[in-house]
Amino acid sequence: MIKRRIEKRVEEALRRSASVALMGPRQVGKTTIALNISESGAAVYLDLENKLDLQKIQDISAFHTENRDRLIILDEVQRIPQIFASLRGIIDKERRRGHKYGQFLFLGSASMDLLQQSGESLAGRIAYLELQGIDVLEFDAYTPEKLNRLWLRGGFPESLLAKDDKDSLAWRRDFIRTYLERDIPFLGPRIPAVTLDRFWTMLAHVQGGIANASQLAKSLELSSTTVSRYLDLMTDLLLVRRLQPWTSNIGKRLVKSPKVYVRDSGITHALLNIQSYNDLLGHPVAGGSWEGFVIENILSAAPDNVLPFFYRSAHGAEIDLILEFSGREKWAIEIKRSTAPALSKGFYLACQDVAPDKRFVVYAGQDRFPMGENITAIPLSGMMEELLKY
Repeated sequence: MIKRRIEKRVEEALRRSASVALMGPRQVGKTTIALNISESGAAVYLDLENKLDLQKIQDISAFHTENRDRLIILDEVQRIPQIFASLRGIIDKERRRGHKYGQFLFLGSASMDLLQQSGESLAGRIAYLELQGIDVLEFDAYTPEKLNRLWLRGGFPESLLAKDDKDSLAWRRDFIRTYLERDIPFLGPRIPAVTLDRFWTMLAHVQGGIANASQLAKSLELSSTTVSRYLDLMTDLLLVRRLQPWTSNIGKRLVKSPKVYVRDSGITHALLNIQSYNDLLGHPVAGGSWEGFVIENILSAAPDNVLPFFYRSAHGAEIDLILEFSGREKWAIEIKRSTAPALSKGFYLACQDVAPDKRFVVYAGQDRFPMGENITAIPLSGMMEELLKY
């Protein structure tokens, strides 16, 4: 069992909010965390994909009356988003009787229906948390062997902890098929599975590239509007990340389209039929895959007040990742897969434009050392530990 760092944050959120929504794709570990929390206090768990459990809350007021002094955990709650309208009155009633915190824990696969319904009905009564895959610190990936295994297989527990790479790849292929044939049709518009599979695979091929809806649309023989709708859906389901460009009034022509990443590196590799670490090293996507892997791990450790961006000008100035803190402090992060990192002129030019407060190069080695001009080379685990201090 790998201890997930977010479990403590969920417990803290339940102590200060009437309800908490833990969002994330299927099979990422939400249910395990909820069951761990339920063991430490009075709680009742319902899986809303189970017909019997679903029947129990047809009258949510009556069910709550019977369990009013217990934490009620509703798993796959996006299946009944209409329930949030009823829960608002229940939560307010409990507040009046002095039961202000820790009433409900919702687990969901991050559909737009869930976010919109809960946001409209439970404003001021709900806290949102996002569960990502197992990361470098949770996996204790301080050795090259463990780091490379996590990169190849990704952060879904069943994939990462599989007996071997063959079983891991088989699990990820089944995961992709389940999403295409069952989950996405339920959560979003009716999209042919074959078309969406091609779209997802194309995103994996351009991992870390600039989103070009027109080019994708031409390849898929679809309209740009339809492709943008597909991308919105995959982003809403926390399967794809759109990294927005950092822009400011600095008098330069900047790239203003987002970069696109398939968020889990293991899913990226399964979509591209990359079966082993050696296959990965020889594949053209290796650089983009490593960049996306590093970004997801960094953001899993970043505090809630951090906004991520990238920077690229028309003249070649570029920073892979900018972290902007709410106090307007900015960190510039360059990502290198080499164990002997070297910086291009574009990074120095970009730092002149952006004027970051701190400058880092995240690389594949294990030591931390200065590189001059206030730049620090740092391993991925060290970068995450820096962020956890904030």
